[in-house]
Amino acid sequence: MSKAKVAVLISGRGSNMAALLYASRLPDCPYEIVLVTGDKPGAPGLALAEAEGVAVVRLPAYTPKDKGQFYGALHRALERAGVEYIALAGFMRILPGDFIEKWAGRIVNVHPSLLPKYKGLDTHARAIEAKDAAAGCSVHVVTAELDDGPVLGQVEVAVLPDDTAETLAARVLIAEHQLYPRALADYVMRDRTPEAKLARVREIAMALPGAEETTSHGMPCFRVAGGKMFCYFTHDHHGDGIVAIIVKTSGPDEQAQLIDQDPDVYYRPAYFGPSGWIGVRLDTPDTDWDHIADRIELSWKLVAPRKLLGIREF
Repeated sequence: MSKAKVAVLISGRGSNMAALLYASRLPDCPYEIVLVTGDKPGAPGLALAEAEGVAVVRLPAYTPKDKGQFYGALHRALERAGVEYIALAGFMRILPGDFIEKWAGRIVNVHPSLLPKYKGLDTHARAIEAKDAAAGCSVHVVTAELDDGPVLGQVEVAVLPDDTAETLAARVLIAEHQLYPRALADYVMRDRTPEAKLARVREIAMALPGAEETTSHGMPCFRVAGGKMFCYFTHDHHGDGIVAIIVKTSGPDEQAQLIDQDPDVYYRPAYFGPSGWIGVRLDTPDTDWDHIADRIELSWKLVAPRKLLGIREF
């Protein structure tokens, strides 16, 4: 399975960026760092990323009046790099709402407190002042409200009697370096496993009138009201290593046309191919789930009885 493409945004030395980068080089890590950038073109972390062979974009520093231009350029740089997820790692800017909306659900951040405690700045001093027994860090999904998105993971760090904000921050940073790579890996895998993809296919197929799930040829599949099959889910079937759906087409001509148009997505499945069925891969880096839903519904329409077609049209 291909690795998720991640961009890291920084403002300073990039220690959390480095933790994410070095973790990404482990053989079982499900993400890769494809871009490092930020709001300060002279940030030391950018030089480190370049030395490690990672693509770097040095965007000009911006003032409030340049904000829209900066985030427009950032968005274009991310798209050119094929980025799927953004990891904020000491990026000391509040992202604008329209940027967050474009990347909704695909931006994560590490924050130096046990959220929902101590959102914003001065988290260590606030924990000490409150006489907390433990401080810590959190990784969360970024939403429009500051430090308020769903928490993906946390690590507690004991507050020592003689701690200052600086000494506590140093230990919390160690915890961040341990937590962030694991939380990011878990997050990018949440919809990339075969089980997650089957759940998504099941949701689409079972929303169609008369749909039932069963098993055939050793694969989960979906049929219409105890009758004809319209969708199979295949995962490494016959050892081919592919995660895909197999759906009907109108016949061999359409099958051949689809494969010719996009051979990276479509393929002629073993045993099913001669009958005009087509494989649609779900293990590409950028699965288009709207397109998958359309293919499943088109397949359903080819086998559904007229009375069910009428229900769907209504």
